Amino acid sequence: MNAVEPVLRAEAVDVVRDGRYLLRDISLSIGPGEHWAVLGANGAGKSTLLALLGAVSHPTRGTVRVLGAQLGRVDVRDLRAHLGHVNPRHPLHSPLTVREVVLTGVTGSIEPDLNRKPTPEQLEHAETLIGTLGMARRAGAAWTTLSQGERGRTLIARALMPLPRLLLLDEPATGLDLTAREQLLSSLDELRRLHPELASVLVTHHLEELPSSTSHALLLRDGECVGRGPVDEVVTTELISACFDHPVRITREDGRWAARAARPAAPAL
Repeated sequence: MNAVEPVLRAEAVDVVRDGRYLLRDISLSIGPGEHWAVLGANGAGKSTLLALLGAVSHPTRGTVRVLGAQLGRVDVRDLRAHLGHVNPRHPLHSPLTVREVVLTGVTGSIEPDLNRKPTPEQLEHAETLIGTLGMARRAGAAWTTLSQGERGRTLIARALMPLPRLLLLDEPATGLDLTAREQLLSSLDELRRLHPELASVLVTHHLEELPSSTSHALLLRDGECVGRGPVDEVVTTELISACFDHPVRITREDGRWAARAARPAAPAL
């Protein structure tokens, strides 16, 4: 029986800019159906790593293989067509509807391609994704009227239109209020349940923003790996405290994580 090929593999990766290491000796292997969280403080290297995984940039040293293709030996434009990369700063200003925005995921364009009419199958797929992400009642609403949370869920549906094998999420809950964040995380859990082969990477620096379906985690501190592996072995009080260079206490309830400042030790009597 053949081993399942990883969706993504990074081996001994360094990224150096102006003589400074942004990432140092990072290795990572992500299989189908795995849902990784990349955690670390601001400046830890999370966005740099996500750019590599999304074939947006190349490593200074080491190798990155995305969907079996090695960066530097493949046309990254073709490769990106098979990745779902959610950019929270989507540069759309026209009043497209939710449905129209989702359908731009077919062409990877910001505005609809007037020379390409969506097929009935693509229209049906878009409606299914809109429903899965909890946006069915807003399918006809204009982008300019959407809340930040609604825009985020719309962009995830858009990223899934080309049926990618890997979904990349860059701090998708940033700026959301409590209700919007919980709607987003519930939608991600449902999405992962309905698409068991889809792999994903979610970058954040808040444990409260991790969906309960998170399966693995990578911890970064100053561009180096502090911990990597199954989430229950990595998202621990000891490793998270080391990752953020501050003593915290990690708890998990109903599948969700929380971090609190560690209580100081009682003085000796």
